[in-house]
Amino acid sequence: MLLAGIAVSFAGPDKAAVEAKEKAAWQAYKDKKADDFKKVVDKDIRCIYADGVSNMAKELDDMKKWEIKSFEISDFDMFSDEKDVIVTTYSVKLDATADGKDMSGTYIAGSVWKEENGKWLAIFHSNVKQEK
Repeated sequence: MLLAGIAVSFAGPDKAAVEAKEKAAWQAYKDKKADDFKKVVDKDIRCIYADGVSNMAKELDDMKKWEIKSFEISDFDMFSDEKDVIVTTYSVKLDATADGKDMSGTYIAGSVWKEENGKWLAIFHSNVKQEK
């Protein structure tokens, strides 16, 4: 029984709750709501994309350049070996442009979430457009 209690005490949010946080980050980005984005993304976020490394300042600047008509997350999965860290992987289908360039397609994505002071925040994110 002690081991069961320890496992429960290390349990973080369930899969649906973490997926909801991923969707909230995407929705805030889509809606260009920087304050909502900052509620689920750590101020020290680091991101890796095909065009380079990004941080919070660059994410907020790039948010202005993107026009996301729609996004759809699928194949969502997550795991954790630590009580305060979660790794997610998923696909996201985008209908979007950036600086007028069509960026639509399916992207393979992943994030790292960390619990800080009782709040889960994304501390790392990456995505790459899936090749056909």
